Amino acid sequence: MRKVSITFYITLAAVIIAVGYGVIAPDHFENVTSIIKDFISNSFGWYYLLTVSILFFISVFLIFSPIGRIRLGKDKDRPQFSMLSWLAMLFSAGMGIGLVFYGAAEPLSHYAVDPATTAPETKAAYKEAMRETFFHWGFHAWAIYGMTALVLAYFQFRKGQPGLISATLRPIFGDRVDGKLGTVIDIFSIFATVFGVATSLGFGAVQINAGLNYLFGVPIGFWSQFVIIAIVTVLFLISAWSGLGKGIKILSNTNMVLALALLIFVIALGPTLLIFNMFTDSIGGYLEHLIRMSFRTAPLTPENRSWLNDWTLFYWSWWIAWSPFVGMFIARVSKGRTIREFMIGVLVVPTVLSAIWFAAFGTTAIETQREGIIDLASTAAELTIFEMFSDLPWSFVISVIAVLLIISFFITSADSATFVLGMQSSHGSLTPPNNLKIIWGVIQSSIAIILLYVGGLNALQNVIIIAALPFSIILIMMVTSLLKSLKEERKRIHRP
Repeated sequence: MRKVSITFYITLAAVIIAVGYGVIAPDHFENVTSIIKDFISNSFGWYYLLTVSILFFISVFLIFSPIGRIRLGKDKDRPQFSMLSWLAMLFSAGMGIGLVFYGAAEPLSHYAVDPATTAPETKAAYKEAMRETFFHWGFHAWAIYGMTALVLAYFQFRKGQPGLISATLRPIFGDRVDGKLGTVIDIFSIFATVFGVATSLGFGAVQINAGLNYLFGVPIGFWSQFVIIAIVTVLFLISAWSGLGKGIKILSNTNMVLALALLIFVIALGPTLLIFNMFTDSIGGYLEHLIRMSFRTAPLTPENRSWLNDWTLFYWSWWIAWSPFVGMFIARVSKGRTIREFMIGVLVVPTVLSAIWFAAFGTTAIETQREGIIDLASTAAELTIFEMFSDLPWSFVISVIAVLLIISFFITSADSATFVLGMQSSHGSLTPPNNLKIIWGVIQSSIAIILLYVGGLNALQNVIIIAALPFSIILIMMVTSLLKSLKEERKRIHRP
């Protein structure tokens, strides 16, 4: 593999050490990572809130600024993919399984189990539950992804730099990004991607297992999840081999069709009018409280601060840790779009679609809980959506669609990750070798299987949250580098 960079071998060694630690001493691994994660949440929560909010405000500025006319590529370049295919790919890679996993479970938890500031199972908790869920999956989340992707796409297609995180920092560090500094940055990005996707694969396997158990009585346990991961691995490796324009594009379009079908079923068979009313009211509440939620640290109320650590700060850390993978993939499929078109597509459209999704699933779940027929609040998160379906007509059909959607999202995320990992470990090549993508695919699945076996997924999740802190500093430098380069480019454009 002549195209493979040194970052591949160094990162692989680091991955083996981390996984080995988790296998040999899983309890110790989880305890240590939990302590570090809690320290970061308590000590740097204010920093996360400020950083993510600034990214959001910069994203909005770029939409309305004259800079928005600049194209991600040469002036004559045009998009490779249609608008629908492009939106489908970025949405599948960015949220994917999480929407199905948390679609009903998160609003329900905020309402019935652990509201942010109000008493459980009240009207105030109902409205707050929807508002907080919109916030966690809305503008701020996509601003993290969008700014990461924008920086990568700009330097890759406008400035001709390789598709590497380190290459975006050239305006700040100059040629030092070609040396050890750049290598360290790229290794860190690959490491975060590997473990972020492996964690997602593990949780995806758990939810697929739960769905198959609900539908067909498949036993819930490691061996069922092992078979699920093995089968899905073969499928996403076939897709990865077929390339970006075929495999991922087809899968992403399939995701959107299945997701739309599932959404229509839930809206039509659930409390339809209430869903539309809650969507409209919650959008208003979300926008009304957006600034307050963006900077809320609850310094004088420890119980509220604990909630922020468990939810808002967890999500901000998670999105930041995932941003190298998602950002690099979105950048790769965005060549030829203007900055304005790109930011509207990445920031506004997914936020609206996510709000519709959570309004439908969240409202239906909460209404099921309020009716008292099923105690969804005490159900495991991976089973919540299926238990909710059992209270609807055509529950079997809806559940089958949900399982197919999870599998499709599962394959798409893994497929996208193998492509990105291949890029990052082959000097930023836009067409990484197929054998390298296969190797990364097998590594990701192996990590998920091993940690499912030893019960180490929670510890791995902690590692991702911890990794978000140093990468947030890299992200700030990336955005600084972009703004510096855009300022110079605007001067050249207006120079007589």
